[in-house]
Amino acid sequence: MIRLTRLNRVPMVLNSDLIVHIEVTPDTVISLTTGETIMVRETSEEVVEKILNFRRSVFIGCPLREPAPENERT
Repeated sequence: MIRLTRLNRVPMVLNSDLIVHIEVTPDTVISLTTGETIMVRETSEEVVEKILNFRRSVFIGCPLREPAPENERT
């Protein structure tokens, strides 16, 4: 989830997995898998940076687990 600001300055939190693409027209327009479009105050570069930071935090916060040895598998 990333924090963004709508054009009317209302803050929002967006599930970045729903983003299909981002356009600059000159406002930043985010198209979602739901068919909805959202216009935000952040630049496309800022949105991408927020997505990267969020995904990094997810991967860093979730340590990889080694598979269980075959004799311990159920």
